[in-house]
Amino acid sequence: MFVRLGHFVVRRRKAMLVLTAVFFVVAAAAGSSVFSKLSTGGFEDPTTESRRAAALLEERLGDTSPNLVVLVTADDGARVDDPGVAAMGTELTRILSTHEDVVNAASYWSLGGAAPLASRDGTEAIVLATVTGDEDQREELVASISEELRAVPGPAEVRVGGMTEVYREIGEQIESDLALAEMITFPVILVLLIFVFGSLVASSLPLGIGIVSIAGTFLTLWVIASVTQVSVFSINLTTGLGLGLAVDYSLFVVSRFREELGRGRTPHDAVVRTIDTAGRTVVFSAATVAISLAALLIFPISFLRSFAYAGIPVVAISAITSVVSLGAALAILGPRVDAVPILRKRSRSPGASGSGMWHRIAMAVMKRPVVTGGAVIALLVFLGLPFLRIAIATADDRVLPETAESRQVHDTLRTDFDANEAGAIQVAIEADTATPGFDAAISTYASTLSRIPSVSRVDSPAGIYVSGMRVVAPGPLTEHLTAGGAAEVRVVMSVDPQSEEAEAVLATVRDSAAPGAALAAGATAEVVDIRASLFSRLPLALTLIALVTFVVLFLMTGSVLVPAKALVMNVLSLSATFGAMVWIFQDGHLSGLFGFTPSGSLDLTTPILMFCIAFGLSMDYEVFLLSRIKEEYDRTGDNTASVAAGLEKTGKIVTAAAALLAIVFIAFTSSSVSFIQLFGLGLALAVIVDATLVRGVLVPAFMRLAGRANWWAPAPLRRLHDRFGLHEGPTDDDDGTVIDVGGGDAAASRDEDTAPSETAPVP
Repeated sequence: MFVRLGHFVVRRRKAMLVLTAVFFVVAAAAGSSVFSKLSTGGFEDPTTESRRAAALLEERLGDTSPNLVVLVTADDGARVDDPGVAAMGTELTRILSTHEDVVNAASYWSLGGAAPLASRDGTEAIVLATVTGDEDQREELVASISEELRAVPGPAEVRVGGMTEVYREIGEQIESDLALAEMITFPVILVLLIFVFGSLVASSLPLGIGIVSIAGTFLTLWVIASVTQVSVFSINLTTGLGLGLAVDYSLFVVSRFREELGRGRTPHDAVVRTIDTAGRTVVFSAATVAISLAALLIFPISFLRSFAYAGIPVVAISAITSVVSLGAALAILGPRVDAVPILRKRSRSPGASGSGMWHRIAMAVMKRPVVTGGAVIALLVFLGLPFLRIAIATADDRVLPETAESRQVHDTLRTDFDANEAGAIQVAIEADTATPGFDAAISTYASTLSRIPSVSRVDSPAGIYVSGMRVVAPGPLTEHLTAGGAAEVRVVMSVDPQSEEAEAVLATVRDSAAPGAALAAGATAEVVDIRASLFSRLPLALTLIALVTFVVLFLMTGSVLVPAKALVMNVLSLSATFGAMVWIFQDGHLSGLFGFTPSGSLDLTTPILMFCIAFGLSMDYEVFLLSRIKEEYDRTGDNTASVAAGLEKTGKIVTAAAALLAIVFIAFTSSSVSFIQLFGLGLALAVIVDATLVRGVLVPAFMRLAGRANWWAPAPLRRLHDRFGLHEGPTDDDDGTVIDVGGGDAAASRDEDTAPSETAPVP
């Protein structure tokens, strides 16, 4: 199949490049408007109890949790009860209440000096409101309202916070950070590509493929976002993965093409051979990455699904253009691929077998596989130990830099106020509120909840309760908490809604008998519910990734042991990566270096996202290496020599590809948003660990210990592979003689009939 594809690309090389150019122009023109269709929301699961409770409150009471907080700080020497500050606070409340899409506007001043809404020293007070609409509508409205509020004159400073403003600032910050990362990445990658290839023409090809891949994915996202919600954060993956994989795949293809030219092939024959070998490997690699990303579609949160919407197209387009478009370009360029030399031109001819650094490393490892492999395994296990104490929560304002206004507002609320009004637990009770005895039952219920440790007060239709006692009778402050056969009980806590103490309060609230069908909403409930939702689907996602990856690698190798080994090694290396991320971002080590504020937890969606991406990328290099090992083993039947030769022939390529991809992800650490830093540093570390410790030590050590068993499969599976597996075409030995090995069947029969000779002695 790949030979036929190679011949087709050579024959239609000009047409392929014209189609690529047309595709790029159309994609760039249409896809450039994708940002207007993307959303900053999508972090919710609509099926959870907290979301159903919020929907009930909004439907029956027109009420949801306050998502807009206005912090009013009196000027030096003034207090919030001073006439000037009070008049300013009253005006701010009035302005909010006049907006059609703002409900439940209330403040320290409108509620008659409600103590919980003022700071302990009396110099700060807050205005609370709920902005309605979807995530994007809320953010657009808050942006306009904020300017109006800051323009109100008076003897106080006005700052705007609330989770709607937090998410808006996160989106703006990431957009500017992404532009900075691209400014850093493109020139650095171009310089490194010139160093790798030595010529401007060869170096520009991978960047060109990357740009086409990114533009094509923008077009795909534009189409998808027209019919479903797509997160704006998926753009980070599009640019990073699009550029990184395009460089990876192009590097592999161009290097193989130059190698084939060095063997004396004509440019057209070299393209056919390149597509049949490197092209085949690129397709397998892309399949493993796409499979890992496809697992994100299992989760009900559109934020995670968005990365599948972005990731699968960018992988597919990168692979297609790296094989077809790049193959056509190479067929036209031929030896001119080395035109415009920048560095001293290196010989394209392959060096003598066994003369390379990676060959020596492989042989040294295989000389003492137990010692070398065991040492690396011990190191990876040690690095992964912190992962055992991972704590996860949803992202809050602390992912922003300390200079962000919404971050400053929430820092003040945490330090200067006794209660967290915006983080209250909202209990939606569906019942006939006119039933005799309901008032008494709701009073008992509210009184009980107010006795829970870490609860500041409870607002209910029966009044406001503190420590079991009613301190405010039913009236204007509580009349909005009942209507239409539903009631709301608001549990205001004195602790961080993301903390374990808050989760303990929520558990007690949900276990308490209510006067009707009760559902809990609020920030704490959303954290707990989303976590449970994600974890319930995680086993299925992991099973899908493992099973399909195993099948793909089996179809490529015809072995059951090699795919199993690859899965185990990937999990081992990723556990080390996640352990390091816990140590850095959860525990706060290196927070000064990267400039983030540790919150004692990791954003709950980021580890899942990182696992799916990093797993696919780890398999990326596994496929590159295994393809050359398998090619050598099919040709010689010598396991040890094949492992060393495979590592030697992919060593420089994979090292360069890993370095370039790591740079793409490391550029994300320039962001001021901590979970983007986590995303970038974590993926960079995963790539580096896999390309060094796993590829350089664990793979040769394991394959040396397994020997001929590497290529074993039960007879039924062997027959299955003979029929459906993808087999290598004719291969070249060192002197250029063509040997048709039948895609591994010859090696398979050798394993069954006679033991292959270990012709390459281990030093």
